[in-house]
Amino acid sequence: MALPSQADIVIHGCDIVTMNDAGDVIRDGVIVISNGRLAHVGPRTDIGDIAATTMIDGRGRIAMPGMIDAHVHTAQQLLRGKLAEMSRLGPLRNPPWKNYYVPFEALLDPEDIYLSGLLAYANMIMCGTTCFAEAGGPHPDEMARAAVETGIRGFVALTTSDLNTSFAGRDMPPSMMMTTDEALARNIALVERWRDHARVRAWMSLRQIIVCSPTLIAGMADAARAHGVKIHTHLAEGTYEVDYALEQHGKRPTEYLNDLGALGPHLHCAHSVILSAEEVDLYATHRMSACHCAFGNYGIGVPRLQEMWRRGVDIGMGTDGAASAFTLDLFQVAHAARVGQAAAIGHAYHQRVPMSGEDLLRIATRGGARAVGMGDELGCLEVGRRADLILVETSDLDHIGSMDPLFLAAHCVVGRDVRDVIIDGAVVMRDRRLLNIDIEALRARVNERRARIMERFDAMVQS
Repeated sequence: MALPSQADIVIHGCDIVTMNDAGDVIRDGVIVISNGRLAHVGPRTDIGDIAATTMIDGRGRIAMPGMIDAHVHTAQQLLRGKLAEMSRLGPLRNPPWKNYYVPFEALLDPEDIYLSGLLAYANMIMCGTTCFAEAGGPHPDEMARAAVETGIRGFVALTTSDLNTSFAGRDMPPSMMMTTDEALARNIALVERWRDHARVRAWMSLRQIIVCSPTLIAGMADAARAHGVKIHTHLAEGTYEVDYALEQHGKRPTEYLNDLGALGPHLHCAHSVILSAEEVDLYATHRMSACHCAFGNYGIGVPRLQEMWRRGVDIGMGTDGAASAFTLDLFQVAHAARVGQAAAIGHAYHQRVPMSGEDLLRIATRGGARAVGMGDELGCLEVGRRADLILVETSDLDHIGSMDPLFLAAHCVVGRDVRDVIIDGAVVMRDRRLLNIDIEALRARVNERRARIMERFDAMVQS
């Protein structure tokens, strides 16, 4: 890519953690952005003076790829902390998704979803997340509208259920149910409506094998292949799911999906924890993508993160949303994964650091890009790739003591250290000020609306 004489953005003086194949770290570097892409990534000595519409002084900061949240629930943003509060009053029913999360989503109208989206995506940007994959919720067009306005990149999806089984908790709310034909038609229509937007697209979604019929699963797989998009689903996230698949179909969940012809690169599977060796083989063979949600996965079982990463499975990191993880900070998710991996597999094999912080940061960037189907466009800072990147502060007291930018980015940085965010070549946060969202006005709207939502939710869960 030829260096332009006039650039859109030039960032100078920063240390650059590229996350490229060679693992290059560039001290005192320059990044040039033109037409939404990276036109130069390298030392300042490699180029002379270049004019730009926006000049950013990156001295004392690290430039790195934006984080990619490969599994988030936009509609659950206003449920943050609620289940913890309820658990102090009495035991919760399991699994939470069927007893609390889906019923909560069913209470929300389009304006609720839009506000949840504005809040979630603003929160993500301020934590250094530049791209997300929505798990599937109600009113996905409102999620997309919020994503467009905040400036984030993302993939929205419609929650999809056509089988109202009472297995694993209460029945599904009527408003979350569809016929099989309706579920397919609405997913396809959503994908088509958002096919041409530069940053915000749509995927298809299957909520869970427990609430999706074999006909819907097989039909959705065919539709995803035909339309060139992914299906976002939850897979292998609970013992109840394995029991259900064995009881109803005589196969484990991934094997059951294989029998339906549903596996392939189009299938994106959140959690993917309780897997047999043969199921991991299916992930690798069919090139399915997966997402490791560290704040929840270690409470489910021993995640197969290291094994999948070593075998080339396209696996990224995810928060699972504010209701489950309580944070949308993927840096914290990666730090939690390091502790989880050490406890879960390090002890078993007498391996002190089975996955380093640097490995896990790569999964949150490069792995996430591969998992959302944009491995050639996102996830590292290389000339020609899309300009989705962040600048993080390295002058605070908890950074002092190391001069290694990669170490700092992998072990010390958290979301509150992010100072500037650029997505698709546009600055969306500068010196921790969001440029597209009035945070105070949003906070007031959300606080007023959340009180009314919680009144309805409290009445529902007590019934």
